[in-house]
Amino acid sequence: MAIQDDRKSLTSYRVIYGDTDQMGVAYYGNYLRWFEIGRTELLRQAGFPYKSIENRGLHFPVTEVSCRYFKPARYDDAIVIETELSALGHASLTFHYRLYRQDGDELIAEGSTKHACVDGKGEVTRIPPDLEPVLKAAVSGKQ
Repeated sequence: MAIQDDRKSLTSYRVIYGDTDQMGVAYYGNYLRWFEIGRTELLRQAGFPYKSIENRGLHFPVTEVSCRYFKPARYDDAIVIETELSALGHASLTFHYRLYRQDGDELIAEGSTKHACVDGKGEVTRIPPDLEPVLKAAVSGKQ
């Protein structure tokens, strides 16, 4: 389930057994996958599913990532992935994420990813003119 609130996208996810280690705690690398889920849903809600961006020969590879862990996510936890586009450059995007436990809104992690806009050859290129206003609106909250 995904809900958009001005600039934020809220996506629900349930931690599966395969997400966890022997202690039943979510493996730290999976938090980056959850960031991707949130980012994908935010772009879909903005009217530009990532597939449509790829169909134009563009990609948004991650160039920088950070994650701060506060509480462990565990098997069968229902979590909420809060995602917002926090910065937009001519050829870059930065997303910010907060992961909450659904029952009680306990913050379990937060982080960010920075992405370059690249063409099919992997060369940095400007964000297309028709996509830029949609993304600017997502940053400002003015749709």
